[in-house]
Amino acid sequence: MSRPSQIRSKPVTPLSSRMRRTVLQAGGTLLLSVIAPGLARAAQIVAVRVWPADDYTRVTLENDSDLKATHFVIKDPERLVIDIEGLELNTTMKSLVAKIQSNDPYIKQVRVGQNRPNVVRLVFDLKAEITPQVFTLKPVGDYQHRLVFDLYPKQELDPIAALIEKGEWSKDQKFDPSAPVAQAAPESRPSGRNDPRLKFLDPNVARLEPREEKIPPLTRLLTIALDPGHGGEDPGAVGRNGSHEKDVVLAIAKRLKAKIEEQPNMRVMLTRDGDYFVPLHVRVEKARKVQADLFVSIHADAFVEPTARGSSVFALSEKGATSTAARWMANKENAADLIGGVNIKDHDRQLASVLLDLSTTAQISDSMKLAKAVLGEIGGINRLHKGSVEQAGFAVLKAPDIPSILIETAFISNPEEEAKLSDNAYQDQMAIAILKGIRIYFAKNPPLSKNRMT
Repeated sequence: MSRPSQIRSKPVTPLSSRMRRTVLQAGGTLLLSVIAPGLARAAQIVAVRVWPADDYTRVTLENDSDLKATHFVIKDPERLVIDIEGLELNTTMKSLVAKIQSNDPYIKQVRVGQNRPNVVRLVFDLKAEITPQVFTLKPVGDYQHRLVFDLYPKQELDPIAALIEKGEWSKDQKFDPSAPVAQAAPESRPSGRNDPRLKFLDPNVARLEPREEKIPPLTRLLTIALDPGHGGEDPGAVGRNGSHEKDVVLAIAKRLKAKIEEQPNMRVMLTRDGDYFVPLHVRVEKARKVQADLFVSIHADAFVEPTARGSSVFALSEKGATSTAARWMANKENAADLIGGVNIKDHDRQLASVLLDLSTTAQISDSMKLAKAVLGEIGGINRLHKGSVEQAGFAVLKAPDIPSILIETAFISNPEEEAKLSDNAYQDQMAIAILKGIRIYFAKNPPLSKNRMT
């Protein structure tokens, strides 16, 4: 009888046990690598914001990682459908529904749901035909990744037609070529430091004496483009007490607009009249479309040191900034497109560069004259950060055919000046000073005739 085969398993040695664990770990790693994409953590929406405006409505989803989205439009009725991948529905995302306002020009309502695992679907019910732009923005400033939906009207808005519709731009406005621009009522000079009109004046700062000059008879209406800086996704500088530059400069611009409209031979256009973002080159294009005679961009300065204070006026420079501070300021303001968010893929950068490289020596010369006149008047209500006009490469001042200036009304980063900027009286004083500077400029530099009498 043969002996049974000795094929019993050998006792597992400590070495072979370690090898088996190594193999199992390797196999587990391989398995995880195969299924990991399906188990990857979904992105988290950390904030949703909606910015409605006549120009367009913007919806922003801020999230902790990059997202991919696809979209399509459905007719009868008009709807925009957006599928966002790598996302699970959360309460922040659901809050988008309540953020749609009844007066939104383009969105009637939005529906949000989990379309399938890791895909959230948004359905915007629309009030009109739109041309959507969907794009992402990389983290910048205080923002994380952003997924942006811009809903533009199918028919591009005509800026003059829009103003006519609002009743702010009359086609048949009566025009008297012999009527001079109305002069402001003469103001008596404050006689002492206790005068309430000296509330915001620094008695230790020398003043440039304001002047009133009669403007010669004009043969046409003058068009002023006012540009309140920042807006929407771009708050601009933020004061210690929470004031946003975008809000105070819009308030000043609206006060100035009202005062300009009181002048019989002047009319005005705002590059933005609400809290929404307007790219820098679009601000310039808006002014050119209405054939503006002047472009005035209004801002509120900020600096790392809270002691910095005073008002400034800037013009464009052909040969670089006139100071390190002016260069720093221009770089900061030119970064507005990064903060506010521009769709680079859709933006015709070549066209914009042509537009912004056509600034002429004559334009800069006229801009300097305007800036000096305005600086002289602002010096009557607030100390000046610097007693002369500064120059730098501000993108928003590069209209080739429009004298353009940028006014820093005060330092919002300075607690005292932040209080000024939020005060109705100071805003009104600033608006009056800017208007006086504009009138003085036109008194010495009568505008050229243009082929328009609308």
